[in-house]
Amino acid sequence: MPYSTNRAVLEREVVIETYRSGGPGGQHKNVTDSAVRLTHLPSGVAVVSADSRSQHRNKEVAFDRLIRRLTLLNRPRKRRVPTRKTSAAKERTLVEKKQRQKTKQLRRRLSPNDEC
Repeated sequence: MPYSTNRAVLEREVVIETYRSGGPGGQHKNVTDSAVRLTHLPSGVAVVSADSRSQHRNKEVAFDRLIRRLTLLNRPRKRRVPTRKTSAAKERTLVEKKQRQKTKQLRRRLSPNDEC
């Protein structure tokens, strides 16, 4: 089922969490819940933005990231086309098997009725 990338629909389908972001920023950053985490409930996709000092800017960036992720999820997956072995590769495999067979035969203990 394709997920909607319409902003109005997304605002109803996401859970918005704000929290204090890490890193430098001084006193302002220590008291402001500027980082934003959006969790898209239908798909379970979560995106985070803590790039800006502004909660509103982080929310916009997070919605942009969510729309990009959902667009990728909506794109149909390409089916894998199975490849076949070339005749040269088949021949090479047979030659290698013969060589392995000879090597293992030479490891066997000779019995008196074996010919050299």
